[in-house]
Amino acid sequence: MTSDTTAEPDQQTVETPAGDARITWHAAKRPRRVLALGHGAGGGIEARDLRALAAALPPLGVTVALVEQPWRVAGKKLAPAPKTLDTGWRALWPALEEPGVPVVAGGRSAGARVACRTARELGAHAVLALSFPLHPPGRPEKSRAAELLESGVPTLVVQGGNDPFGKPAEYPEPPKGGYELLEVPYGDHGFAVPKRAPLSQDEALRIITEGVAAWLAVPDGAR
Repeated sequence: MTSDTTAEPDQQTVETPAGDARITWHAAKRPRRVLALGHGAGGGIEARDLRALAAALPPLGVTVALVEQPWRVAGKKLAPAPKTLDTGWRALWPALEEPGVPVVAGGRSAGARVACRTARELGAHAVLALSFPLHPPGRPEKSRAAELLESGVPTLVVQGGNDPFGKPAEYPEPPKGGYELLEVPYGDHGFAVPKRAPLSQDEALRIITEGVAAWLAVPDGAR
């Protein structure tokens, strides 16, 4: 990939039926993709993986749009029901399409679930699922694999090796044309790695940024 010059982040407020949402644009100068990333139910766009991708991808020609759901913009502490999250995301979609390039839907944890549930209907080019919550901690029988398997578009799951919401080995065998899985060794649900691990935090984040960059660089139709 060739390097590209990026602009300073720009914020955009978007009205949705669930309230005002906010997009923070980390724009590539000559974008070939928009990667839209929603946050989880317990945090915002300050998550380490979202910040790392927003810094690493724009120089490679991928505009990163960090999306804050209305409940987060309003300062509430608890996320609403999945249906409300989907409503907010759908209403944001036209703004995400404004740059005129294919949009990859994505997010971390609850944001990944939203991206998977709505990808087909919104015409997402692909889905990036960071720390997909395959099941509640300690409840593998409450699997959410169906949401992932039914995204309907090429999907990359990036999962910590020690994620209590679903370790890589717990994922079902993907069907033909299904998802790809990238493991971050020793990482938890937030991709934090223990200090005693033979992998530094910076190295863990590099696995994410380099893996996602390589996945996004695969030509259309080559998967």
